[in-house]
Amino acid sequence: MGCDGGTIPRRDELVRLKKKPEQKDKDAERQFRWKHCALTQQRLQQPIVMCGLGRLYAKQNVIEALLDKEKMTDACAHIKSMKDIKNLNLTSNPAYDETKDDKSSPYICALIGLEMSGQFRFVALWTCGCVFSERALKEVKDRVCSVCQTPYTDDDIVILNGTEDEIEQMRVKMEARNARAKAEKKAKLDKKSKTKAASATITSGEAAESVATPPEQSSAAAATASASTTKPIVLNKRALISDKIGEDPVFKKSKDDYSVAKDPKASAVYKSLFTSHESEKDQKRAHWVTYNPFYN
Repeated sequence: MGCDGGTIPRRDELVRLKKKPEQKDKDAERQFRWKHCALTQQRLQQPIVMCGLGRLYAKQNVIEALLDKEKMTDACAHIKSMKDIKNLNLTSNPAYDETKDDKSSPYICALIGLEMSGQFRFVALWTCGCVFSERALKEVKDRVCSVCQTPYTDDDIVILNGTEDEIEQMRVKMEARNARAKAEKKAKLDKKSKTKAASATITSGEAAESVATPPEQSSAAAATASASTTKPIVLNKRALISDKIGEDPVFKKSKDDYSVAKDPKASAVYKSLFTSHESEKDQKRAHWVTYNPFYN
């Protein structure tokens, strides 16, 4: 019959325990975040962008969400325009094969070749969008991108797919960058407004002076200013030579009535080179200097 003293039941056989909740596969979740868009959960496609918090998106999905606000989730509410995302300059992994769908990543670190699969911490620079492993970036002492030579600051380093604490740190950096950008924009606008005010003051002062001075003095001053600003006239040498041709007898040989045979200054050897010479009247072949073809 059982339980008659011949068997000793265990506690788990007599007491029903609550089932433990199913735990997430951390490796699968990590790989999913690095290969899928954080907005639509679809496969990442080029061009790939990031937000200020370090999440990865397909740029097309972000554009569609900005055009249709209903597609924008609460987690991505901080993306209000295209200025809130940055294009990523990723380095392709030559060993990746998408058909096998293995655990490897399609992208690697541009400096040391580590795979961007989540096993290693990766960062991106907000100034240029280049992506490196955190290990490689720490080895570079200069605050200049090793790929495109763009300078950056600590606030421009964004940790990709970080933890909750790291996301809060990225949020503080994002707010600092936005405040810095607003301050620079305001400074530029103030500078432009000051230059416009200064130019307006100068023009109003000139107008007042023109009203105060008599018309004779103003015309004299204008004439002096125009004389000082007028550039000197440079004569064309070719024009001068062409004007002298009709006056100087040396240049008369360029006219139609000039003939080498009648030129007293030309030598007999020089005259014999032309077909107008007496020795060339009975010529039966083409001259080697002038173009006088004969057809046989």
